[in-house]
Amino acid sequence: MAGRVRGSARALLAALLAPALVALLVAPARGRGGRGHGDWDAAAALPPLPPREDAARVARFVTHVCDWGALATLSTDQAVRGWAFADVLSLSDGPPGAGSGVPYFYLSPLQQSVGNLQENPRATLTMSLAQTNFCRKQGFDPQSPLCAHIILSGTVTKVNESEMDFAKQSLFVRHPEMKTWPSSHNWFFAKLNITNIWVLDYFGGPKIVTPEEYYNVTFQRRGTGQ
Repeated sequence: MAGRVRGSARALLAALLAPALVALLVAPARGRGGRGHGDWDAAAALPPLPPREDAARVARFVTHVCDWGALATLSTDQAVRGWAFADVLSLSDGPPGAGSGVPYFYLSPLQQSVGNLQENPRATLTMSLAQTNFCRKQGFDPQSPLCAHIILSGTVTKVNESEMDFAKQSLFVRHPEMKTWPSSHNWFFAKLNITNIWVLDYFGGPKIVTPEEYYNVTFQRRGTGQ
């Protein structure tokens, strides 16, 4: 009798918890790809992916909706000197709906990547829609070309005075925690000066986009595009 009572109690508890568990599993991620940051409306869906045949627009879209990327530099650490060294960095190309296409960073000399860049400023940045809910909703594996990602190569340099305010606004609206990072780490604003662009958003290999094509793309507010 006691066993049947315990079994009934467990069944009742499971029935009560099931809706909550389902809600947790299917709820969209917050704070990714601009959602939950700045003035993005967390209740609204991300703008739709541009037509895949317009590679330059896809590249600008990925840059704008991504909050972070993997930056590869050449290591200066003696144990792996000259080897590729990749690190995840927070970034922003502008306030939500007003992207410039320029990836901005908030960096410290204490970071290994910054030490690498001081010796060799050349770097490659990768950003993927896998960090948004786009690929999960479509059932695309992060490695699938259909889960669009881009690869940007260039040099990382400090932002000059004329760009300082925009870089600061761009990063702090997306990453408000940055405002509280310790000043003793000597943080500074930097950007990737893009020289080469590859877009992987479909089968058949990467599409090559020139910086001119990339920067000639214009966005309207909320990414509705032109």
